[in-house]
Amino acid sequence: MTSGPSAWFEVDPWALRVRGVPDDGLQRSESLLALSNGHIGLRGTLDEGEPVVLPGTYLNGFFEFRGLPYAESGYGYPESGQTVVNVTDGKIIRLLLEDEPMDMRYGRVIEHDRVLDFRSGTLRRRTLWTSPTGRAVQVTSERLVSFTKRTVAAIKYEVEAVGEDMEMVLQSDLLANEPVPAPGDDPRLAAALESPLISDYAMCRNNWAVLVHHTRNSNIRVAAGMDHEVDCPNSADQFIRADGDLARLTVAAHVPKGERITLVKYVGYGWSARRSVPALRSQVDAALAMAMRTGWDALAHEQREFLDDFWLDADIEIDGDAELQQALRFAIFHVLQAGARGQARAIPAKGLTGPGYDGHTFWDTETFVLPMLTYTMPAAAAEVLRWRHATLGKAKRRALELGQTGAMVPWRSINGDECSGYWPAGTAAVHITADIANATARYLAATGDEEFETECGVELLVETARLWSGLGHFDVSGNFRIDGVTGPDEYTAVVNNNVFTNLVAQQNLRDAVAVCKRRPEVAGEHGVDVEEMARWQSCADRMSIPFDEELGVHQQSESFTLQARWDFDASVGKYPLLLHYPYYDLYRKQVVKQADLVLAMYLRGDAFTPEQKVRNFDYYEPLTVRDSSLSACCQAVVAAEVGYLDLAFDYLVETVFTDLHDLHDNVSSGLHIAALAGAWMDCVAGFGGMRDYGGKITFAPRLFEKLTYMSFRMVIRDSKIVVAISHDSATYRLLSGDPIELEHHGQPFLLEDHPVTLPIERIPYRRPPVQPKGREPYRRRVDR
Repeated sequence: MTSGPSAWFEVDPWALRVRGVPDDGLQRSESLLALSNGHIGLRGTLDEGEPVVLPGTYLNGFFEFRGLPYAESGYGYPESGQTVVNVTDGKIIRLLLEDEPMDMRYGRVIEHDRVLDFRSGTLRRRTLWTSPTGRAVQVTSERLVSFTKRTVAAIKYEVEAVGEDMEMVLQSDLLANEPVPAPGDDPRLAAALESPLISDYAMCRNNWAVLVHHTRNSNIRVAAGMDHEVDCPNSADQFIRADGDLARLTVAAHVPKGERITLVKYVGYGWSARRSVPALRSQVDAALAMAMRTGWDALAHEQREFLDDFWLDADIEIDGDAELQQALRFAIFHVLQAGARGQARAIPAKGLTGPGYDGHTFWDTETFVLPMLTYTMPAAAAEVLRWRHATLGKAKRRALELGQTGAMVPWRSINGDECSGYWPAGTAAVHITADIANATARYLAATGDEEFETECGVELLVETARLWSGLGHFDVSGNFRIDGVTGPDEYTAVVNNNVFTNLVAQQNLRDAVAVCKRRPEVAGEHGVDVEEMARWQSCADRMSIPFDEELGVHQQSESFTLQARWDFDASVGKYPLLLHYPYYDLYRKQVVKQADLVLAMYLRGDAFTPEQKVRNFDYYEPLTVRDSSLSACCQAVVAAEVGYLDLAFDYLVETVFTDLHDLHDNVSSGLHIAALAGAWMDCVAGFGGMRDYGGKITFAPRLFEKLTYMSFRMVIRDSKIVVAISHDSATYRLLSGDPIELEHHGQPFLLEDHPVTLPIERIPYRRPPVQPKGREPYRRRVDR
């Protein structure tokens, strides 16, 4: 996995700049330059709407039902799937010179660059273009999706006449059911996405218009509205129309040489499965009125202030690798965009940057994304967990359907119903239930949020613990077993006693006991009694954790180390394996798709000795092929802990450039939000050595030799700290809040008003284990 950086990116510590019109990168730039606030997502398509590969405007939780393919169905199989819908597009502003449309596939592009600015939270564009008949214009635009007004997006679009006077026409559109490329070869998905929106209402007046539609099967209604401010050197002819799937404001004006016409467009969205057309129109009217009253300049100022505050709590700074610095901030910015204003909604695996994975949320959110949000923007983490709590009723019904107690959380979903049509790597991956409990307990420990604990936390931990109590059983030796499950490694399915699953379930049971003791009155409301708590404690204490005494390593699952090893030499050039080999063969061999036991050593590192971590890492590294974007970040964290700092750096690089360098060749369908959050994890938990077991925050920092400095920021129970790491020492500073007890390489200390600097002991170099042939970590040319 060796490549070079994309030639059309410029290195900038606070922005991603794309120069020119890349012949082979348009579809990637649409994802990379996407804007979102967690509620609205706009792909980074050009203002004029064309050229375009995959247009996309998404609303968090807005979906359509579709059929699920089964060769042979069975009891308990989900009856329908869900897929995210491209809703009414409000990004489009077309430009015509006389009757020539601006289209950069024609004429001559003299200059063109687009900048995704991590500090302003906007996408800026500057283009100098000459039409086929020789008319030259300079187009500048700036686009934002508001963090402070979550239902609003805005665009400032300016055109300057260059070289001569000219007649210009601007067309600002709301467009529903715009054509999208066929989504693969699944006819059910194609049918669900072919003109998915049915018109309910269209209205316009002056510079304002609104369209209301609903989906055919899920019957969710969406309203999209637009309003405008127009400024031009002379009077302009303006008219507006709205009907069915299109609303359009047309502005025609004479623009003298050297002067410009400016259009500011405000777009508002509202959606609901329950509210009426008048109610949604009212919501959009209010959003547009608020945006118009605020104005472009104030919206942009609010956006900048929001991000200034965010970076004070979340920035990671490094010295020694400028491209890596840019990539880290790119990653952190996109994770913020995915979760900032979801407000009791999930975070999809691709965020709102594309339709990949049908817009579903997975365990990615709680295991990879929420750690970052919990320690940088805890209010956003709470909203995701509130969504999980709101769907508990569906999870409990799903458990009953499958003959279980408690809550069985769906493997993939948009609205809380299970949408996985392949149960060995879906329903059987029940660890997601404990993953959510783990995120809940982490959030409570990190924030001390008593209101959330009472309203949501107790019930989340209780109902998830009830699943494990009923799903597992005590064997003749008195050990508690959890059989017939799939762990994180999807190349090893439906196994007994997966160590990751058992360890996170064990913690779930213990956390449920602890929260019920803290909140006995709330626990009583959910029917918890002393006997049930005692059973949870017994299940946790006697949890089966398979260990191979002869090899001295933990077994990923029972008997895993006894299976035949995969022939990695024969697999060179055939990755990902799932596209070249049958699952039937993969399931029977020692081959790991993504970190499984290694991830357990991070999330439940308190269950392993330091010696076990080294032996386990050395055993599983040569078996792990990283056919998932979720793997490298986990391997980086544990590699740093066991002393393989160079390998940890390699995996940090692979993680952070997953999307920027399109390592999985699928960025066109959206970004990998969990991998982007994993970059934060690699810095804070990997090189920073941060662990949060049982609510206790500890650090064991060590820095890779090619980096000279790293600092990161965290929020812990309203106290804001910064940790600065060099090769020989780490300095801890309390920026605001109460003093906090921390630990540095096993040494406890109290962080108060004055910085604390503590030494870092150098460790001898140890050669890391090798990877399967052909699956070495990704390296940029600069790394070599």
